[in-house]
Amino acid sequence: MSSELMELYAQHIKEIKDGQIVKGKVVRISGNEVVVDIGYKSEGFIPKDEFLWEDIDIGKEINVYIENTEDEDGFLVISKRKADRLLGWEKIIAEYKEGSIVEGKVARIVKGGFIVDICGMDCFLPNSLSTFRGKERQVLGQNFNFMIIKINRLRKNIVVSRRDALQKEKEEAQRRLWQELKEGDIREGIVKNITDFGAFIDLGGVDGLLHVTDMSWGKVGHPSDILKVGDKVKVKVLSVDKEAGKVALGLKQLTEDPWERVEEKYPVGSKVEGEVVNIMPYGIFVELEPGVEGLVHVSEMSWVRRSINPSDLYKVGDRVSAVVLNVDKDRRKISLGTKQLQPNPWDDVEDKLPVGSVVKGIVRGFTDYGAFVEVLDGIEGMVHVSDMSWTRRITHPQEVLKKGEEIEVKVLAVDKDAQKIALGIKQLRPNPWPEIVERYKVGTEVEGEVVKITNFGVFVKLEDELEGLVYMSEMDKSLLDQLKPHDKVKVRVVKVDPEQTKIGLSMKDLSSGDSQEESDNEQ
Repeated sequence: MSSELMELYAQHIKEIKDGQIVKGKVVRISGNEVVVDIGYKSEGFIPKDEFLWEDIDIGKEINVYIENTEDEDGFLVISKRKADRLLGWEKIIAEYKEGSIVEGKVARIVKGGFIVDICGMDCFLPNSLSTFRGKERQVLGQNFNFMIIKINRLRKNIVVSRRDALQKEKEEAQRRLWQELKEGDIREGIVKNITDFGAFIDLGGVDGLLHVTDMSWGKVGHPSDILKVGDKVKVKVLSVDKEAGKVALGLKQLTEDPWERVEEKYPVGSKVEGEVVNIMPYGIFVELEPGVEGLVHVSEMSWVRRSINPSDLYKVGDRVSAVVLNVDKDRRKISLGTKQLQPNPWDDVEDKLPVGSVVKGIVRGFTDYGAFVEVLDGIEGMVHVSDMSWTRRITHPQEVLKKGEEIEVKVLAVDKDAQKIALGIKQLRPNPWPEIVERYKVGTEVEGEVVKITNFGVFVKLEDELEGLVYMSEMDKSLLDQLKPHDKVKVRVVKVDPEQTKIGLSMKDLSSGDSQEESDNEQ
């Protein structure tokens, strides 16, 4: 080669020295080595593994570190990894500090942790700060944000933390979210935890409470019936209390309130069908659709039965038909009836039981003032104690009647609207009081039997089922202490009131002078 050519060649050769970082170009790939031209008299060779996950393209320009311009064999020795590390270190030192968040790639697993490539610099990620436990292989080659925990300038090494980066990101996300959150927002979150009273939803750094009452317009037995941990769910922000750090969420509010059009869907008089969801002593609750329930009160279950135990007729889960009786949208109440699906037997009761007719019936029950008698299938009438006997003093209906016995009664009155029938027993016989007036005229003296002694007088039996009353003012008080039930006494009739069915008696000024009881005592 001539001296001119040598001089021209020398002018185009870069002047490099060990320890420099220069630009090079990939010219070819030979086996496991990448050949790089840096404009020097010889090309350099770099092992493929120094490129990690980078693409190796012919013509690609890269930074290389000059380890040796000429080794013992006369070859140029270069390194891409060292160049990246040095440049990365300079970039990190210039742009970041301890506490900074930087992006890096998990490069490889080492003892006690991982090597993370940040700007080409190898940084150490301890296992305790990684959050990668159990998924070490899966994260290799993946990019994550890390926090720079420590920079050792002397040794040129850096320790990073994924855990602290996540915490800082979470805090930043919380701060932004608290600033953005407002009532009425529709947000997507993940079910974080489920309790008996609701579910906590992670909105992306801020947890909100979705109460069980806001999960569905219908009844929810337990929040786990609707959601499970890990579910993605859209919710509506109902309220935000930044001072208390509380967010209330709703799920049912994303759909229309079923009570908005309840009057259109369930007009009064319409026939509906639903499922029994609750049974109470006063009635059953029927779910017509999720969130809409109606009450069938016991009074609307039967036209004729007065005493009904709903649990004897229905069980939870039964499908029932009913008629809408009333709709109160504001109070969210619907009244239903099942008896309206059957003919009302009271409609023609006046034809079946005309006033004055005599019928047979079964004694079904008692009150202090009368007895209930079933005169038609399911239809009962009342026999008042005052209509059981013309003359007998009856204090309780069970003195003359027994439950379950068949008796004959007379229909006294029928009130179809009030569903009441008045019955009588004494009306089956003629009124004896006109004859009693004749037999017991005022002034008549008769003998009777002491029946009962009270603080206002003495009841005396004159004949079967006929008593009179001797008031205290009509007897000697000293005699009162000597009297006892079943004693025979002489009395005089002082008053007969057929309207009130009462006879007034006296034990004073008797023609014999003394009562039979006194005579017996003297003997």
